[in-house]
Amino acid sequence: MRIKLLLAYDGGYFHGFQKQTKTKDTVVGHIESALHALHIHTAIVGSGRTDAGVHATGQVIHIDLPDFWNDLVKLRLELNKKLHHISIKHISQVDDTFHARFSARKRVYRYIIKQTPPSIFEANYAAHFPKFDPLLLRQALCSFQGEHDFVFFHKSGSQMHSTKRRIFRTYSRQKGDYTILYFEANGFLRGQVRMMVAAVMECATGALTLPMLREQIEGIKRHTTHSAPACGLYLAHIYY
Repeated sequence: MRIKLLLAYDGGYFHGFQKQTKTKDTVVGHIESALHALHIHTAIVGSGRTDAGVHATGQVIHIDLPDFWNDLVKLRLELNKKLHHISIKHISQVDDTFHARFSARKRVYRYIIKQTPPSIFEANYAAHFPKFDPLLLRQALCSFQGEHDFVFFHKSGSQMHSTKRRIFRTYSRQKGDYTILYFEANGFLRGQVRMMVAAVMECATGALTLPMLREQIEGIKRHTTHSAPACGLYLAHIYY
């Protein structure tokens, strides 16, 4: 039986989502250990990777359960007992053709910014940008909408068939002292969202002009290679 698991995690406790050979402190590594304790030995397939320090409120994985596990309510309870800083929010049975990564139609990330210094309780969950122009921020965000070749907006060393991605929607919301940026796309390259956030904020603070940003988006010239802090980034939702 193939099942879909919706999960949230605090990325500050992990060296990224994907399993690694040099450390067990990854999201997949911890979930795999919890599954093994329940005698479930199966591949874990995620909707996408998140880097170290990046959080998730709507990450999706799929696994194939052995026949002796058919109580999904009990499975969720048992997994959550064994997991720390990871929460299995929901488990559901899906068709055997479902694929957490390839069946996804849209991915949504959000980035939380605080203008006043974050408290010690917020420091790992919001990035600090004290002064910026909200109008320039919105204009910079809109520049990313549409299909572009993001050759200048991804980390080197990652393998992909194409660097083209379609950004369906970008926008921001203000909630008190917090500014929340949203990015909705058919997919993202490794490190892309944090590089887009950094570029947007450089425009909003005057360090980068909108024409320079558009040159980089269009693959004409690279003007910035900065990445925004990981602590403000959340994988929010996967649409199927």
